[in-house]
Amino acid sequence: MSKVVAGVIGAGRIGKLHINNLKVNPNVRLKMVSDLFADQLQEWFKDSGVETITEDYNDIFEDEEINTVFICSPTSTHSDLIKMAAKSNKHVFCEKPISFDDSETLEAYQEIKRARVKFQVGFNRRFDRNFKEMQSRVGSGKVGDVHVLKITSRDPNPPHLDYIETSGGLFMDMSIHDFDMARYLVGSEVVEVYAKGTNLVNPAIAEKNDIDTAVITLTFENGALGVIDNSREAVYGYDQRIEVFGNGGALVADNETATNLKYFHSDTVEMDQPLHFFLERYNDSFIRETEDFVDSIVNDRETEVVFKDGIMAQRIAQAARESYESGKPVKVNHGVG
Repeated sequence: MSKVVAGVIGAGRIGKLHINNLKVNPNVRLKMVSDLFADQLQEWFKDSGVETITEDYNDIFEDEEINTVFICSPTSTHSDLIKMAAKSNKHVFCEKPISFDDSETLEAYQEIKRARVKFQVGFNRRFDRNFKEMQSRVGSGKVGDVHVLKITSRDPNPPHLDYIETSGGLFMDMSIHDFDMARYLVGSEVVEVYAKGTNLVNPAIAEKNDIDTAVITLTFENGALGVIDNSREAVYGYDQRIEVFGNGGALVADNETATNLKYFHSDTVEMDQPLHFFLERYNDSFIRETEDFVDSIVNDRETEVVFKDGIMAQRIAQAARESYESGKPVKVNHGVG
């Protein structure tokens, strides 16, 4: 395929991020964006790089020239939009998670398989230069057999309460990136999850039937163990650290900071705080994610993040929620079909 002709569904924060990355890609023609509030986006649209804006996403599916769809709308719409895109024979990039329901996700998966179109789920952290190199070195045996994975993932501030209400909860909205990284880095499926959670940041989050602090233990098929700690509020910035420890050594990926300078003086040692927001911390990975998906279409190869990756991360999130509610470890279903 010589050119990706793209339509984007949803022009919120993440949709605009992808639009900005698509419009500078020489292999992409950014033809259409749909958003329910298109009438409020006219000023933004003028400099968006998009040819057409519409309130009706059906306009994208009915446009025969558009061959690729970026789904950046709320999660509750994802599975239906994936199925519509597949039936329209269009390649699909979909933000995480694919859905909140396993059967809905599997239905969408079957449509993608039937249509034989490209599909990628938005696990952008796989494209972070440090995490990608870590995965490469683990895969080449630099740490030997993996024994323990540790992931620290803490947001600088909790999201708005209205967002929490529709997000699917901390495990599905936030931890799901860590669950994907766990599978990606260890190279083995998670077979069991044990999760403890509480509310230490904002009691109003509990009123939305969610938690803001969690520790999650993972057991992998190859015998390795994993520990993930999550918080919705790290006052010093966006805290993103990973360690992979094995019988041959350890690999550590530390926080990204504005500079790597350290200031030594008589009172203390100072260094920059972690970058404060996920759009700063993972900006390059979002760019690489988009570039790689476009390249998979242009050069007709498999995408880096396939449908199964989305399904399995979602199932680990569901198991974590079940474990948190029951207080017991929960097995993870691996059947895809």
